[in-house]
Amino acid sequence: MSEGSYGPLLPRQRRARRRRSVKLVPWAVRAAAAVVVFAVGVAFGQAVESDSGEGGSRTYVRTLVPETLPPETATVTVTTP
Repeated sequence: MSEGSYGPLLPRQRRARRRRSVKLVPWAVRAAAAVVVFAVGVAFGQAVESDSGEGGSRTYVRTLVPETLPPETATVTVTTP
């Protein structure tokens, strides 16, 4: 059998494959941590939103209509030279 792409891996090729797989591990851990943090955030948001305690605050929205002001009177004196 000839040593080609289907033959046994040389030590150098084994190390190269191992390095590639070792580089993927930190990224996989980071991605898993990001998914966990996202899930905890979603769960916390839902828990806060669904908390409907009886002594809570209420918000009222009103539109205030401005009152009209009386017109100001001013005296203007015009002199001609």
